[in-house]
Amino acid sequence: MQNFLIGLGIGVVLAIVLVIIMSTKRHREILASNKETARLKRMLTDRMDLESEGLTKLKDQNEDLKKQTENLRITVNSYSQKPGRKELARLQVYQLAVDRLTINSPGFGAAWQAALKESEIEFQKTYVGVQPFIKRLIPTKTEANVLPRTVDTEVE
Repeated sequence: MQNFLIGLGIGVVLAIVLVIIMSTKRHREILASNKETARLKRMLTDRMDLESEGLTKLKDQNEDLKKQTENLRITVNSYSQKPGRKELARLQVYQLAVDRLTINSPGFGAAWQAALKESEIEFQKTYVGVQPFIKRLIPTKTEANVLPRTVDTEVE
């Protein structure tokens, strides 16, 4: 019976040693797991902070671009309202109409070219001699209403 008790004692001691070794291993694994969890939480927090900063910057840039777009729209609108812009647009419309008439009407082209040539010669004379001086002092009125100022014919 004594051998039995010695064998039982050795078995119990070995069991206790194995339990201690296993519990220390388990404790190390738990510590490593907790450390890894803390590291992952820090990484996630850092990433979320970076993404929120990036999103905030993108929102700010978007707002700035919206303001710039609105300012440009206002600038273009005011630029088109400056004196002479509507007249230039109207002249472009007249030029298109004249081009179409020249192509579609056989007699119109020759008469138009002659009138245009006379007008160009007269216009060149306004830069030389006494005639420009007189025209500056006494403005002349023409029979033609070249640029009507009615609301319904404005080009936008």
